[in-house]
Amino acid sequence: VQLQASGGGLVQAGGSLRLSCAASGRTFNMYAMGWFRQAPGKERELVAGINWNGASTYYSDSVKGRFTIVRDNAKNTVYLQMNSLKPEDTAVYYCATTHNAYGRNWSKSWGYDYWGQGTLVTVSS
Repeated sequence: VQLQASGGGLVQAGGSLRLSCAASGRTFNMYAMGWFRQAPGKERELVAGINWNGASTYYSDSVKGRFTIVRDNAKNTVYLQMNSLKPEDTAVYYCATTHNAYGRNWSKSWGYDYWGQGTLVTVSS
């Protein structure tokens, strides 16, 4: 499976960005997807996940109410809409997916097996 993330950039605090992740190499609509981030000196954390059909989502407490994860199975793409951005959201963002189809552990950071290259999000104060 190949994952290609895009959409990062520099934004002022309070602004918005939308990240995209295009997947290829297997049947997209059978697998959960997630977005992780890693800030300098910190561990990578799962910030949002979505199950295979988009019916269920997960958000970390740090982004709940500000970020939205959606998937377009027709386009083999998952998005992360980020609103009300804060300087502490600055990080490299990675999309990820599971090894097993219809997996149940997509709301857990350890539930993911494949990551794409990251895209840098910088939020200035």
